[in-house]
Amino acid sequence: MLTHEELSKKMLANPAVKEAYDAMAPEFALLDELLRARKEAGLSQAQVAALMGTKAPSVARLESALSSGKHSPSVATLRKYAKAVGKELLIQLK
Repeated sequence: MLTHEELSKKMLANPAVKEAYDAMAPEFALLDELLRARKEAGLSQAQVAALMGTKAPSVARLESALSSGKHSPSVATLRKYAKAVGKELLIQLK
C-alpha cells in the first residue's frame, strides 16, 4: 500500500497530471491561506459562516471548491471571509 506522499510522487511523474496540478497551484495556495487563517483565528466553518452572515455549508463549499477548481469565489466573498477570521484581503500580481 502506498503512502499519500508516494502516491502523489507517482501521480506527479505523469506529465499530464503534473500540468493539471500546476495549473491549480493558485487555488491550492489560496485554500492554504484560508485554512491557515481560520485555524489561527480558532474558528470552525460554522463560526466563520455566522460572522460572514451566511450558513456553514456555504463556507464548506467555498473551501472545497478551491481544491476542486470548480468554482472561483468572488472578491467580495473572499473579503468577507478574511474579515471573519480577523484578516485583510490582499491581492497581488507577481
